[in-house]
Amino acid sequence: MKKFLHFGLITLLILCSSFSVFAEEMAKPEIGKQAPNFELMGADGKAYNLADFKGKFVVLEWINFDCPFVKKQYQKSGKMPSLQQQFTEKGVVWLSICSSAEDKQGNFSRDVLEARMKAEKHSATAYLLDADGKVGKMYDAKTTPHMFVINPKGELAYMGAIDSIRSTDPEDIPKAKNYVSDALNALLSGKEVEKKVSKPYGCSVKY
Repeated sequence: MKKFLHFGLITLLILCSSFSVFAEEMAKPEIGKQAPNFELMGADGKAYNLADFKGKFVVLEWINFDCPFVKKQYQKSGKMPSLQQQFTEKGVVWLSICSSAEDKQGNFSRDVLEARMKAEKHSATAYLLDADGKVGKMYDAKTTPHMFVINPKGELAYMGAIDSIRSTDPEDIPKAKNYVSDALNALLSGKEVEKKVSKPYGCSVKY
């Protein structure tokens, strides 16, 4: 009888543990809730932990330099590097995250990545490597680009597309409403973000 109860208790603990892990994996990021913490290595060889930036505004940008939608924002217009420079100069932390798996589009060797970052005029705080896709899946990142803005309390303030026009044409950029820029300008002015969620567009993240 004791053996049976002991076995039953172990089984119950395993089931509870499995359910807890499953629930954690299924949890999606929500506006107004704490952004999931993570630590990733940067292309510069340094470790970056999101919790270290509490007290600051943070942008998370899912990136794949070979995606046409990302090219629109980088090499074809310079819009994303311009935003990175503009807001990092105001104290915003901007983290580009590449969740492309090994041998998938967007995953580069260190030397190639260094050259691409220079050619693309990448001006974010850091370029983070997430080849196993753990952080991308944690944030339910679906596209490149897919953008998240986090307030100084560590809460999600915006998530979704970079702007309002779903295209690869750089000529659409001046006509588009840039949701990330609008969100950051509002937050930095102590105002409410008008549009907190939008549907992301771009290439699928290459998990």
